[in-house]
Amino acid sequence: MVSWEQWQESWDRQQEWYLPDREERFRVMLDGVEALAGTEPRVLDLACGTGSISARLLRRFPGATSTGVDLDPALLTIARGTFEGDSRITFVTADLRDPAWTDALPYETYDAVLTSTALHWLAPDALRTLYGQLADLLRAGGLFVNADHMPNPDAPRINAAVHAFTEARQEKLRAEGGRDWPQWWTELAADPQLADVAAERFAIFGNPAEASGDHDDTGARPIGWHIETLRAVGFAEATCAWASLTDAAVLALR
Repeated sequence: MVSWEQWQESWDRQQEWYLPDREERFRVMLDGVEALAGTEPRVLDLACGTGSISARLLRRFPGATSTGVDLDPALLTIARGTFEGDSRITFVTADLRDPAWTDALPYETYDAVLTSTALHWLAPDALRTLYGQLADLLRAGGLFVNADHMPNPDAPRINAAVHAFTEARQEKLRAEGGRDWPQWWTELAADPQLADVAAERFAIFGNPAEASGDHDDTGARPIGWHIETLRAVGFAEATCAWASLTDAAVLALR
């Protein structure tokens, strides 16, 4: 039997390699949900991966429901295994670049759309289109939160110092046995029970352990770009809800 709990734990540790403040961004995200959508929201977990946001959502708000959407067959397999038997959550396979991806959703509208560290791989035009689709999916007064890498190109010395600091921290983690992104995928592919879905994943996105594998940070833009774009496509308000030295969370109100 696959230990879904073990894979979820290893996923969290691997993500914290890059995001030591990961839980803090989740807390702020859910604070926004409670403030604007209450404690029993219908949530779209966008590019959900293994269901990290949904797990924290349902733990904090037992009366919530969630729809997890992703294209990655390996991460969705872990998510479905983890939440098997929980009627509050549904998982959908969809490509956010497909104009018709919303047709696969079980609901026409949502109270909140949440995503974390997932949309930076979209090119800016594709991300702008997606933001417009999310505006249509949300009910009036619904909220969208995107926590992601949002660099500031106007601060090169700060960026260089933070980059060096981050590399030093990660080297310390490596010495302590921590796993980075390529190592995690290598271990997943070595699991006989998950090797097939790992191969499916590599066929779509590439193998992170190879130089040509995986997507890049094509869509990483400063938070100001996100705020302006969200307002332009139909959101009534948008603001920075949280920020670190490299990342930020933008919260937009429909």
